[in-house]
Amino acid sequence: MGFFSKFERTAPATTIDYFEEAPAATFVDEEKGRNELQESTTAPAPSHHVDPAIEKAVVRKLDWRVPPLLGVLYMLSFLDRSNIGNAKIAGMTEDLALTGNRYAWLLTIFYIGYILFAFLAIMWKVMPPHIWASIIVLAWGLIATLQAATMSWAGEMACRFFLGATEQGFGPGVPYLLSFFYLRHELGLRVGIFLSAAPLANMFSGALAYGITSGHSHLANWRLLFLVEGLPSILMAAVAFAYLPDSPDKARFLNEEERLVAKARGVRQVGTSDRVGGVVWKDIGAALLDLKCWFTAFMYFSTNVSFSSLPVFLPTIINEMGFSAINAQGLTAPPYFVSFLVTIGSSYIADRTQQRGYTLMILSTIGGIGYILLAASNSVGVRYFGVFLAASGVFPCIANVLPWVVNNQGSDTRRGVGIALLNLIGQCGPLLGTNAFPASEGPRYVKGQAICAAFIFFNGFLAFSLRCLLKWENKKLDKKYGPRVVPVADRTGGNQRKKSAVSEENYGPNFRYVL
Repeated sequence: MGFFSKFERTAPATTIDYFEEAPAATFVDEEKGRNELQESTTAPAPSHHVDPAIEKAVVRKLDWRVPPLLGVLYMLSFLDRSNIGNAKIAGMTEDLALTGNRYAWLLTIFYIGYILFAFLAIMWKVMPPHIWASIIVLAWGLIATLQAATMSWAGEMACRFFLGATEQGFGPGVPYLLSFFYLRHELGLRVGIFLSAAPLANMFSGALAYGITSGHSHLANWRLLFLVEGLPSILMAAVAFAYLPDSPDKARFLNEEERLVAKARGVRQVGTSDRVGGVVWKDIGAALLDLKCWFTAFMYFSTNVSFSSLPVFLPTIINEMGFSAINAQGLTAPPYFVSFLVTIGSSYIADRTQQRGYTLMILSTIGGIGYILLAASNSVGVRYFGVFLAASGVFPCIANVLPWVVNNQGSDTRRGVGIALLNLIGQCGPLLGTNAFPASEGPRYVKGQAICAAFIFFNGFLAFSLRCLLKWENKKLDKKYGPRVVPVADRTGGNQRKKSAVSEENYGPNFRYVL
């Protein structure tokens, strides 16, 4: 539907109804902590009947404005966090005396800040998104730019810690924010497009670093790199404040009729279109006790071992294959471009088939084979091909784990807690990944490549296990409620109509887990 409609599964309904929000519907299940729909005696009456073409127009407008804006912001955040790998071989090592394990600590301290501020992921629900986004983008932009002025290792350590703390407030919570705008079968591709900005950022990082560091400025090349790549984030904070909508029905680029459609979609999702402000405290405990949240958290941990280390060590790995430092910067770009394409393609396939588990198993296998080639081969060509496979497995895995969390929790609070837990556990992976490539083990870094291979294969095993659990849970729900009834509207065009479901993405008789 919308701009990306040819890349997604078509929703089953041919027409939709608007519904007034009905507070009489409640969601309770004391025994399992599951919010299950208990039907009210008074059913909400439809106030309008809408042609699905209008809904398509709404989604198309969202597609042109929301994922691209968030993707650009994420690309800048990833650029600002990972350009330290390019700065390392552009003179920063000598200027800041990065001897021993000092460089590894610069990578580690970033993720310590990231972990300590994991709770910020739920701020998208607590604060209006356009305000929160502008604050957090401005904060990391200032810190990223100030790295150009650091004169010591200690100063760079402080910058990296606060850069991690501020970037935590943005990227990890965006899939949760996108769930406010898109239905379940629409969400994965949009999250994939958003997260594809990570390999795209690394591709630009290599190309930009090549252009910046190949010149001869009065400023040290690595300082110029931080300055040039940090300033755009500061400028984009104002853009986020002006153009990021808080919710679909408040988007200024929609007309009045389209806002009504957007509101109807919100009711269809969770029973209300107002999803910003406050949390349900009992759902926090229920989410923390849900085994599915822990599965995805450890999947994120496993994938992050590689996701965190590949961008910051790849220039060094290619440099030590025998290429010059300047050429190594440029040679990082092609693998990331392929990864960018695979990220979008795999998200499309997972959305269309609603089979994230299988998708993750295949991607994990591809990434693991890539790391095995990097660890086992002495051939430069084979090792460089391994880089392509590793990048094409790691980045798409991240893009498919995150929407799986949101898909399989049945309330906004539980979805937010799932994302927060995912980051609290998952961001510990980089503490291992960024310390797995000590300089003493170059040029092949066999141990580091083997660790990354083991964890990406483990991610595939966890995906298989979680899929088995979800399939079992769905069978239990089918036994309890009967087969899922796909809500449809009138297919005949006559006067009789069937109602679209209310709260179909919250726990209830029609809720089923995405495999």
